Amino acid sequence: MPPSISAFQAAYIGIEVLIALVSVPGNVLVIWAVKVNQALRDATFCFIVSLAVADVAVGALVIPLAILINIGPQTYFHTCLMVACPVLILTQSSILALLAIAVDRYLRVKIPLRYKMVVTPRRAAVAIAGCWILSLVVGLTPMFGWNNLSAVERAWAANGSMGEPVIKCEFEKVISMEYMVYFNFFVWVLPPLLLMVLIYLEVFYLIRKQLSKKVSASSGDPQKYYGKELKIAKSLALILFLFALSWLPLHILNCITLFCPSCHKPSILTYIAIFLTHGNSAMNPIVYAFRIQKFRVTFLKIWNDHFRCQPAPPIDEDLPEERPDD
Repeated sequence: MPPSISAFQAAYIGIEVLIALVSVPGNVLVIWAVKVNQALRDATFCFIVSLAVADVAVGALVIPLAILINIGPQTYFHTCLMVACPVLILTQSSILALLAIAVDRYLRVKIPLRYKMVVTPRRAAVAIAGCWILSLVVGLTPMFGWNNLSAVERAWAANGSMGEPVIKCEFEKVISMEYMVYFNFFVWVLPPLLLMVLIYLEVFYLIRKQLSKKVSASSGDPQKYYGKELKIAKSLALILFLFALSWLPLHILNCITLFCPSCHKPSILTYIAIFLTHGNSAMNPIVYAFRIQKFRVTFLKIWNDHFRCQPAPPIDEDLPEERPDD
């Protein structure tokens, strides 16, 4: 008999479905925009597509699995473990994509003349593949043994039961908090976030340094180049800020769970933290639409061509990246 759903669970499911309905179409639109607009084909936007793929998977896969876990079905331990791991893989993929974007923007302002020789499409593809392979390794580590199976088996045996334990599927019941804090957070989340902050600070420093130089008749193009880079860097730094704002609360709660087991965590805080992590997957397309003009114009063209049946004029690939007042 399936477990009954309370009014609170129904509200939770409703909010999760709403997030998924925004996240999936929004990020599909990002991928579509890069496909149809030749001006969105450089390395940065390839990494943005990788980030969008992870966000589509959050809406299409992780959120349905989170709803399933919230209902709390009775499953075998390893079945529940497989349900819990995808969010770890996709979170790590997002972090590494953001790190790749930050490094790419740094190279654009540090070595602008050699950038296209250093960051080739082949190297960008290798970097994206490497990010996903590393994400799979990090996210599937609990499947290789770093999990709560031994504790669950002891409790299972104490009840006189035999065979693989059958449990109420919950994230914290199968995923080790030592793994989440010491390995996932302290190694694969926090250091990359801090590194990205340092990279963007250096990017802004280098751009400001170039823009502060005396403008002459022959320096118009460099001024335009670095002005464009500053606007793009601001938009991508905002994406990083929103990611950190969305994910740090849940990791802080995990630290409290590990280091202060007796501390009371209001369940509403946990739900808010979960909503923030899932909601982050829906934020990026909105930022692109409002902050990056090439995306905004391409989104409108797709809308007019395929949904309003009113073909838009061809996209001007020389459009400025952002609004003049951004």
